[in-house]
Amino acid sequence: MTWHQTGVSTTNLPPSWLCQLPSKDYWSTPFAESLFSQLDLPVGASVLDIACGDGIPAFCLAHRVGPTGRVVGIDLNEAQLIRARACQGPYFPWLEFRREDLRALSSDLERFDRITGNLAFMFFRPHRKEALQALTQFLKPGGQLVFTFPSLGTFDSLWQRVDQEMASRGYTTERKELAAYIAERPSAADARQWLLEIGLERVAVFEQPLQVETDAGNAFLYHPLLRGGFLEDVYDCFTEQELADSVMNAVAYDIHSFMPLIAQRCVMSGWHVKS
Repeated sequence: MTWHQTGVSTTNLPPSWLCQLPSKDYWSTPFAESLFSQLDLPVGASVLDIACGDGIPAFCLAHRVGPTGRVVGIDLNEAQLIRARACQGPYFPWLEFRREDLRALSSDLERFDRITGNLAFMFFRPHRKEALQALTQFLKPGGQLVFTFPSLGTFDSLWQRVDQEMASRGYTTERKELAAYIAERPSAADARQWLLEIGLERVAVFEQPLQVETDAGNAFLYHPLLRGGFLEDVYDCFTEQELADSVMNAVAYDIHSFMPLIAQRCVMSGWHVKS
């Protein structure tokens, strides 16, 4: 079925960049590609997209379900939602962006054919299984849930180098904090077990390596991906900012010791039991 057949004017079709994953996004796009590889998405389906951020891949979801479908993208970050709405403009009127907390979704939210989340699973901590379980009440019988996340093993070479630097300086407490942070990251096996324990069927979990490029020094320390999340967790291991800066500067100028920098791109999928 084409948009023309559903009565949508071809003069109001969205620009192609709204319908495709960004080619120059070297983090969100590869994970979103993994999501779509496992997502069974028919025209006319309703989709709840968790932690939608700036709209990747909510716009693609809206394009694929068409005007007979419905997509609701939720996020707690109002600034990101404002940007997403600005990009949306007059297009995809069946796509709505709402400010919602995934752990306390509004009671008036309907049930959906699909629930998705690209890089959303990291926000489910610390009680990931319970958060997944709560989401299933918004999934229709026979519906599918698909999430992507960087799984255990992501950037292991970097964490080893940071731990080595901490050890050489005798930072025992900080090393324990780093070890706890690393151990908290979910594995593919964890994801599979949780999906099974909450009662989903046809469970599938896949991992694929993703290499992240960076230069040394400030290019590493202020890398938009690394500093935006992963490195901040390392800094949080320290109570004194000066110590954190000293350790991370040493690591930043020794990138050859932990390159290539590999993330584990994981996608998890499960189906709600049909009634």
